[in-house]
Amino acid sequence: MKKKLEPGLSGSSEITVSEAMLACNVGSGLVEVFSTAMMIAWMEATAVATVQEILDHQGLGMTTVGTKVDISHLAATPCGMKVSFTAELVGMSSNGKGLTFKVSARDEVGLIGEGLHERVVVHKEKFESRTRDRKHCGC
Repeated sequence: MKKKLEPGLSGSSEITVSEAMLACNVGSGLVEVFSTAMMIAWMEATAVATVQEILDHQGLGMTTVGTKVDISHLAATPCGMKVSFTAELVGMSSNGKGLTFKVSARDEVGLIGEGLHERVVVHKEKFESRTRDRKHCGC
């Protein structure tokens, strides 16, 4: 049975926090803990992966771009600990292009982050072409 792009669709991923993901190494603080920036990046990546297979199956060259994050980072996670991420599609705009995800992150102890993330479905080549055109705007 084919999956459809509709609320209730969910996905997950898991990583182990590495030195490169620590706040002190990504410029988001001086402490040796999983950075908020990296947590949000993995939440976004999980949301992307949740819908990309369905978009690829349509064969129209579509993907999504992030437009908004409203995330709380609730607990610190040390290097070497596993973190699992979930993304659930909880809302769609009337035209089906605006997507809202409930996202969360848990380490081996418990919940470390949660919130909402919005993405928009775009035609990849057209989007990238428009972006390249901005570079040549004469600014």
